[in-house]
Amino acid sequence: MPDNLQIHFLGASGTVTGSKFLLKLPDVTILVDCGLFQGIKKLRELNWQQLPIKASDIDIVLLTHGHLDHTGFLPRLVNMGFRGTVWGTAPTLEIAEIILRDSAKIQEEDAERANKGGYTKHKPALPLYNTKDVEKTVRLFSKIVEDEWITIHKSMKVRFLYNGHIIGATFIELDVAGKRIVFSGDIGRNNDPLLRDPKKPEKADFLFLESTYGGRYHTNENIAVKLEQVINETIQLNGTLIIPSFAVERAQLLMYFIWQLYRQNKIPRSLPVFLDSPMGAAALDIFKRYHEWHKLSEKDCNQMTERIRVVESFRETWEIIDLPGPKVIIAGSGMVTGGRVLTYLQQYIGKPETTVLLAGYQAEGTRGRQLLDGAEEIKFFGKYFPVKARIDMLQGLSGHADQSELIEWISNIDKPPQETYLIHGESHASDILRVKLNDLPGWNAVTPELFEIREINLGSVP
Repeated sequence: MPDNLQIHFLGASGTVTGSKFLLKLPDVTILVDCGLFQGIKKLRELNWQQLPIKASDIDIVLLTHGHLDHTGFLPRLVNMGFRGTVWGTAPTLEIAEIILRDSAKIQEEDAERANKGGYTKHKPALPLYNTKDVEKTVRLFSKIVEDEWITIHKSMKVRFLYNGHIIGATFIELDVAGKRIVFSGDIGRNNDPLLRDPKKPEKADFLFLESTYGGRYHTNENIAVKLEQVINETIQLNGTLIIPSFAVERAQLLMYFIWQLYRQNKIPRSLPVFLDSPMGAAALDIFKRYHEWHKLSEKDCNQMTERIRVVESFRETWEIIDLPGPKVIIAGSGMVTGGRVLTYLQQYIGKPETTVLLAGYQAEGTRGRQLLDGAEEIKFFGKYFPVKARIDMLQGLSGHADQSELIEWISNIDKPPQETYLIHGESHASDILRVKLNDLPGWNAVTPELFEIREINLGSVP
């Protein structure tokens, strides 16, 4: 009897967040990515539900990269009984540890604040997981080497290949009984100022392809020119520029562009610029230690950090708030879902001389999306804050490939996959990409639904 590989779409199906894909053979079970759902309440509530499979049955988790929507469910999985190993590149596992510790801390602080402020429906409010849970999780981490095949099982081997997007990010190739299964992870972009161009798969019998920007093309906006314009306009208003930023790669990229503007005398050398993100600072240290994963030299890293002040304590946050005159603040989180940026917005969102510059994808249901869509007030810390600040968007800074770049990424595949599963995208983006791919000769692209189960016929497994 032929054996089938069962695939469970446990996340990032019909949505951008919560990446989890379970591959089940009769005697081995693999989870590719283990992300947290973010955005609208209906999705966030899924983090509290039991998985439709036993966590204790999972043997190995393979991580494409360290972002929260790909790693943030790991401590919850451990609480559910997972005792296997978590494989990823060295930078990915270090970033995952930073992000998980930060996530646990934020959840603990949010629960404590909600209980003290009495603005919770739960008695008491609890974190999804805590720092002790993260400690148990990181003990399961196992570093792998990029671009080397590793045997998982008698009929299964795996390889992680450089993919841009953020430092340490990869796509994952699995050879299962002679079939090549490729998980794209999040695909980076060519000509990124910090990261090398993504490698490309050359074979795929079954392809799991991200579709975050599957329905659109990135603009050709000159990022440096836009930043120069917004910064100098903020100076003229004697205001504050707040840039909510993802801590890994995006924060470093913003620092790089601002450093270049300093060097070219396009913004005043006296202008104070701050990176207020503990995760961003920790990620910067990873950049300094893994030069083989990016383009910056050690000298570049040092000069960039000398020019931009990295905030080390919450006390400094309040000192910055009290600092008179124009200033630029890069603070987490990128979708305004939590972190230090909320402390600044609490003080500045109601001031017309403030500019909030969004610098990346804003998922449905996040405060960043609300601001982008023109919300007149946003809610955090249990209160509503009127939005008087100017809201702007920095286009072209995305770490995700757009539609043309996605199609270019698959261009080296020797023949069309039997099936291509479009994942990690909102429904309309995935569907636009599905139509585009299905116009290519021999391609069969589909958009799986959340918690859908599919089977791949492998023939006789040796």
